[in-house]
Amino acid sequence: MAVATELADSVVAYLSRLESERGLSTHTVEAYRRDLAQFTEFCRRQKLRSLEDVSRRVYRRFLAHLASRGYAPSSTARKASAVRAFFEDAVRRELVEANPARGVASPKRPQSLPKAIPVGPLADLLDAVSGDSPLDLRDRAVLEMLYATGIRVSELAGLRVQDIGDAAFIRVVGKGNKERVVPLSRQARRTVDEWLDEGRVALAKPESGDALWLGVRGGRLDARGIRRVVKRRVGTFPHALRHSFATHMLEGGADLRSVQELLGHVDLATTQLYTSVTRRHLKATYDRSHPRA
Repeated sequence: MAVATELADSVVAYLSRLESERGLSTHTVEAYRRDLAQFTEFCRRQKLRSLEDVSRRVYRRFLAHLASRGYAPSSTARKASAVRAFFEDAVRRELVEANPARGVASPKRPQSLPKAIPVGPLADLLDAVSGDSPLDLRDRAVLEMLYATGIRVSELAGLRVQDIGDAAFIRVVGKGNKERVVPLSRQARRTVDEWLDEGRVALAKPESGDALWLGVRGGRLDARGIRRVVKRRVGTFPHALRHSFATHMLEGGADLRSVQELLGHVDLATTQLYTSVTRRHLKATYDRSHPRA
């Protein structure tokens, strides 16, 4: 069996498991699909005969091939990670004896610091969203929710009316279908209640179902629509509000573990990326405050 066919079949099964067993988003699975398809095509051109023929040398050649094509280190690292994870799964299922990518160094991803909006300017941007129309009420509630909770745009888009309830917490379903409870600030609670009481009822139709956020025609407002709202209203992206939430929480004295839980990060190292931002804030505060700084 040619490796291209064997790999293609194995990749299809692997991606199906990622989606069904691990609950990864369609966007994430598609990224894996593109990267593994590129590796499969590389193997086909190498005229390999079986999965066992994908050796460490072949894997290194693939990395060199990516470098020669001018891929950025971050892109190469992502593709290398996809191949490594695929073969790790193949080892567990006894399709191959060893992972050819294990132990082979790949380009390090450049560590980009999250960019947070300072507290004052962000408050001004949020306060500037005025008006009493249903869309004004919706947009104000969307922005306050993003900043108050730090949830991902996909998580916000997936909220249902019953996820809000009457308490000061909301239930969020994150990556891998993992559920967590996130506090809701008084300001965000107020804007959401206004949206539910005055805005949503004006847009809702029988087909709206239980979606919390609705578009102008009464359908569910998806993640793309929320991104458009954030761009139009405050000139940035939803992730900037998530970054701002995490940074401002740490600057205000929140501990790293609490912020990790609120953000829904599986790995604490992901949350630790924010500590470099807060260290800069701490140093600036020190320089302003200490008489001999």
